[in-house]
Order: sequence, then C-alpha cells, then structure tokens
Amino acid sequence: MTVEYFDAAQVVLTNDAAKHIQTIVAEKDTKYLRVSITGGGCSGFRYVFNLDEAPHDDDTVVKKHGSAIIIDPMSIQYLAGSTLDYVQTLAGSNFIVSNPLATGTCGCGESFTV
Repeated sequence: MTVEYFDAAQVVLTNDAAKHIQTIVAEKDTKYLRVSITGGGCSGFRYVFNLDEAPHDDDTVVKKHGSAIIIDPMSIQYLAGSTLDYVQTLAGSNFIVSNPLATGTCGCGESFTV
C-alpha cells in the first residue's frame, strides 16, 4: 500500500477542527475523518464528511495537531490550500471549509463552484 503524506500546509486543520476530529474518532471507535468532494448541492460541488478505518492506496493523509484526515485523489485537487475549521453556534455545530479555489458558494456553505 502506498499512501502519500501531503504537505499539511496545503490543507490546514484548525485547533478546533483537530480537537473535534479526535472526539469523533474516539467516540465512534474509528481512526480517520474522510473529507471528500462530490457533485451536487446548489452550487455544483459539495463537501462530504465520513468516518473511515484506513486510507485507500491512492488516498492522501493529512496529519495535523494530533488528528488525521484522509482525502481521495479527486477531492485533493479541490481542497488544496483550504482550511478545515469546526464551529459551534446557537444554530448548531459543523465543519467549515474555507476554500480559496471556490469561486462561489451557496448560502449554507455546504456547496461551492470552482
């Protein structure tokens, strides 16, 4: 199995995101948060977050602040330079992706265009 360890400076995990990822994987007894991009959403592409036990042969692993996320080859090209944050508000809590490659986003921030 060949796994590329991506330069963590290319995808940044904030401290809040790293802490929440650690909480999730501990509660769910898994190892990784998988971040991917799929077609759909009101702006063309959308961010998807799932739990996974191990990276696939062609996945990219980003380790930062004691947490690790895995990203598939198609998705990494759309996430390069992004920051993954976790925010909690009165309306709820969720991961937020600040993506410099996005040329537009929907109102909820879950989908984007490039």
